[in-house]
Amino acid sequence: MYMKLSTILKDIKISGNYPDTDIQDLCYDSRKAGEGLLFVCLKGYESDGHKYAQSAYDKGCRVFCVEDDIVLPTDAVILKAENTRKFLALASANFFGHPSKELLTVAITGTKGKTSTSFMISSVLSASGRKVGLVGTIGTIIGDKIYKSDNSTPESYCIHKHFREMVSEGIDTVIMETSSQGFKLDRTYGILFDIGIFTNLSPDHIGDGEHADYEEYKSCKKQLFSACKTGFFNANDKETKYMEENASCSIKEFGTNTSCDYYAAEIGFIANEGKLLAEYDFCHNSKKTHFIIPHPGKASVYNSLCAASVCSFLGISDDVILKGLKDTVIKGRNEIINTKQGFSVIIDYAHNELSVKSVFDTLEPYRKGRIFTVFGCGGNRSKLRRYSMGDVITRHSDIAVITSDNPRFEKLDDIIEDIKTGITSPLGEVIIIKDRKEAIEYCLKKARKDDIVLIVGKGHQNYEEIEGVKYPFDEKQIVSDFVGI
Repeated sequence: MYMKLSTILKDIKISGNYPDTDIQDLCYDSRKAGEGLLFVCLKGYESDGHKYAQSAYDKGCRVFCVEDDIVLPTDAVILKAENTRKFLALASANFFGHPSKELLTVAITGTKGKTSTSFMISSVLSASGRKVGLVGTIGTIIGDKIYKSDNSTPESYCIHKHFREMVSEGIDTVIMETSSQGFKLDRTYGILFDIGIFTNLSPDHIGDGEHADYEEYKSCKKQLFSACKTGFFNANDKETKYMEENASCSIKEFGTNTSCDYYAAEIGFIANEGKLLAEYDFCHNSKKTHFIIPHPGKASVYNSLCAASVCSFLGISDDVILKGLKDTVIKGRNEIINTKQGFSVIIDYAHNELSVKSVFDTLEPYRKGRIFTVFGCGGNRSKLRRYSMGDVITRHSDIAVITSDNPRFEKLDDIIEDIKTGITSPLGEVIIIKDRKEAIEYCLKKARKDDIVLIVGKGHQNYEEIEGVKYPFDEKQIVSDFVGI
């Protein structure tokens, strides 16, 4: 595929003279540079693409977009933009023919619940006959293909490339997790979403390489509601009024108050033959439908209510909505494994204070025996998260086992000490087992009938990252092998 440079640059403000040459593709990674590519110099937290312009030139690139001045041989064409991240987003949209305009686009932001809600919406829309693509923490899902990403919100080039593939595959709808980092780094810049969703907000992703403070974190999240047509807001969250303030979209609310456009009433929780269920009346437009869903706890009520609200707004009947919610499978999100030994194992991605609190709130109505919790905290991430997670988990666990969870380039011992610093009033025993597999197996060995073994932090992840290397690590397989499933 070749495209004239002038077409790629349409409606983009740049300085510099350029010949209207043919461009084969866009590139922002010098390792993938080559002839016929437009190389965009992006600034990141740890590296600056301007430093790799010469390397890209040596590999054949002759057209460059920069923010800062660079020196290259005279046959290089240098375009200057105020912000190369915004340039990449707009240029990618032009290069792939604005595929977002050919899709129903649903974007979800919030501290927790994004992945679960996106899968629920996808399941309901699929039940209604739509073909759905997903972009998020688990990766980009197009039919049977999954493209892995290091980020919940991929780089803008990848977003538009995948959107174009979705359109080509006959997909008509995309559900996308939009992270605060994604907004901060302009990955969705220029996209007008049909629907934007706010789930909830609490301090997270604050620290080196993330956000400077909570105000910046909130502000980044809020950008979605200046970039969507209709916004859905969780009326029960304390930050909703902030999110709604000065929003350019039309506003819809969901929650437990009867003043909401869509609300849940008569909420209850059921333990039935090892299954953990939630029930409520889904109320809207003077209608009421009783829902029983195979997803436990209060968080699942909010996530499913959000999904039901959006899908009802899109014209889907309550019967189809309920079917879609019942059929939803979310890997690593309150994923329950029932054992022959009579105890339950739950694998969940919870990796911050709010999400682990939510997991314990989920389990409380079903609690009969002891709760074992296996957890760690990621390296090169906020220390505040370690303190709060250590405190919350040990307050709610009969036996808490501190272990490894992607230490990255930090020493595991230092991370464990930070976690221990936050512990104030443990409910029961606190044990340190550095090897995560051994930590899981320790709890499985000790668990008895009616106990719950909770494994948090990884969820869908199938690796353990140490010193830049991702080692295979499948928690569900470890559990299955040990209990003989």
